[in-house]
Amino acid sequence: MLSFVNLIAFFLVLAYGLYLFAHVVYSRYLFIKLGKKPEVKDDFSTRLNLVIENVILQKKLLKDKKSGWMHVVMFYGFIILQFGAVELIIKGLVKGFELPFGSAHKYFSLMQEFFTFLILAAVGYAFYRRYIEKLKRLKRGLKAGLVLIFISTLMASVLFSLAFEQIWLGHEGSVFAPISSLIAAVFSGIGTTAAAALFYVFWWMHLLILLTFMVYVPQSKHAHLIFAPFNVWFKKLDPPGKLSSINFEDETQEVFGVGKIEDFTQTQLIDLYACVECGRCTNMCPASGTGKMLSPMDLIVKMRDHLTEKGAVVTSRTPWMPGFAFSGATANQLAMQSSEVAAAAEGATATAVYDKNLIGDVITEQELWACTTCRNCEDQCPVMNEHVEKIIDMRRYLVMTEGSMPAEAQRALNNVERQGNPWGINRKDRTKWIEGLNGQYEVPTVQNTEEFEYLFWVGSMGSFDNRSQKITHAFVKLMHEAGIKFAILGNEEKNSGDTARRIGNEFLFQQLAQENIEIFKAYNVKKIVTCDPHAFNTFKNEYPEFGLEAEVYHHSELLAQWVKEGRLKPTKEVKERITYHDSCYLGRYNEIYDMPRQILQEIPGVEIVEMKRSGCDSMCCGAGGGLMWMEEHEGTRVNVARTEQALEVNPTAIASACPYCLTMMNDGVKMKEAEDQVKTKDVAEILADAI
Repeated sequence: MLSFVNLIAFFLVLAYGLYLFAHVVYSRYLFIKLGKKPEVKDDFSTRLNLVIENVILQKKLLKDKKSGWMHVVMFYGFIILQFGAVELIIKGLVKGFELPFGSAHKYFSLMQEFFTFLILAAVGYAFYRRYIEKLKRLKRGLKAGLVLIFISTLMASVLFSLAFEQIWLGHEGSVFAPISSLIAAVFSGIGTTAAAALFYVFWWMHLLILLTFMVYVPQSKHAHLIFAPFNVWFKKLDPPGKLSSINFEDETQEVFGVGKIEDFTQTQLIDLYACVECGRCTNMCPASGTGKMLSPMDLIVKMRDHLTEKGAVVTSRTPWMPGFAFSGATANQLAMQSSEVAAAAEGATATAVYDKNLIGDVITEQELWACTTCRNCEDQCPVMNEHVEKIIDMRRYLVMTEGSMPAEAQRALNNVERQGNPWGINRKDRTKWIEGLNGQYEVPTVQNTEEFEYLFWVGSMGSFDNRSQKITHAFVKLMHEAGIKFAILGNEEKNSGDTARRIGNEFLFQQLAQENIEIFKAYNVKKIVTCDPHAFNTFKNEYPEFGLEAEVYHHSELLAQWVKEGRLKPTKEVKERITYHDSCYLGRYNEIYDMPRQILQEIPGVEIVEMKRSGCDSMCCGAGGGLMWMEEHEGTRVNVARTEQALEVNPTAIASACPYCLTMMNDGVKMKEAEDQVKTKDVAEILADAI
């Protein structure tokens, strides 16, 4: 009779748990479906490789070795323990049940106990990292601790169930069940009846915790267990950081950019539920690290909660289950109000119940304008969330729909539109930098030369900024030294449009892109080289969508190649201790890390020292995302924080391969009053000094 009651209770509890789980997951699926239908490139093999690398092998997660290995233990431990969980559950229904592994079962038992112990150890380390070491990036509220409690009690219930089953069935202790045998030895005198009762106490504990955890997972940050694999699978296969374009020929569009949560695509909304809340993004964010309001993790979490509330209103589904336990939750109350309003007034809109605005009430403009678009957040994210495009989409709404942006940004865009550069300097002065060469080197234009291999895109910084003109001069000298046939557009050169696009004026960007591409075609341009990583990234990764078919190079790529080929021979000694600062748009956007360093390594006398944050972990200089033209009004200046990191390694020179970065680092050195001890130079300038 007791066995029958136990069986009925088991199926009732299991059915209820599965119902709650299905309700929660399906609710979030419906919320995601509120977004716009995305265009997903069909490339099965590439997507499969992404899943293998980042879900199965957890490549991104292991960027932080300590927490990465802890997670690997939990991840694979849980997968392996599922076989033991099945066996344990059946044990509670069929006395003495064992999976049919025959003589190999003892090794299965040993493996189960070993991984149970490993998971308990990993939980202990997770507790230490969060509550004793108190890592800044980790939250320490009840929700975070609840998961650790769930996992540890789940593992403990396994061991105690097996121990009391051993006493109940009269089995001897075994080296193949070391932990449960030890527990059984401690309680060996309780008798078989008490052991059977305690077995069922811990068996039910295990079952209830397992089902509770199953229902809790999709309602917590652990929803990533469900949504992260889909997030990785549906990741954009475009070059890193490439922004989606807007079709301005679509006359039905009245709003540009994203002003409502449902204006994001469905794949963008998966990001919100895939977030692990690990804080790695915020930990590396230059804005957050220098006291700005922006936290990439909080941005995602706030949008996720907003989507849950908005989704509850639109679908009238309670997102938090069981409903009786979460009746006071805001989203559940909104779902009930929405259902009542819809019943009372057919066709009533969601705004009748919920009028919270995405920009203003959920995400502040202050947060959006703090982003440097460096992609350090995305590079660190273990579930491959894409924060930057969401920020740019919301900037687009502010700029093109609301007409709202910082005054400095508005001024820069007006100047680009009128004069083709952010300062508003007369476009006819674009070639005045040539005067600095004192007639020693010829700089042909496409208009007055019949043959050239490379179009040298000088860019606004290289043309108008006094400090950046020295980089331009150095690269011209090196091209002559290497025997390269090149030409410039002269006063026909415009702005690349990167600044306009990252600030949010997509219309101006597309106008500039189309005009530039027409000029390239008119002069039969086949290869483009530039010293500006922002123009390089825009031409290489974003212009092809609008018709560009030329090869695009950054000057550091060609300089490294020419040195390797022997076209450039650095023979003069340059006695400098140099630390190299990686440009975000050269590094994280285009994975060019080694070539600038290879140039420096070939120069006699140069000693290279690396900052703590270098390569893919390099911190932004603070100029990206249009912030070069805006003032910082919060916290520490990003360029000063980055300069301090450079000065920690006691260099005599800070090198870069980006005119924006060099300007920011140069200003940082001045603000730290270190200009007498530390130079700031582009790799082209240093190479030119050695030739």
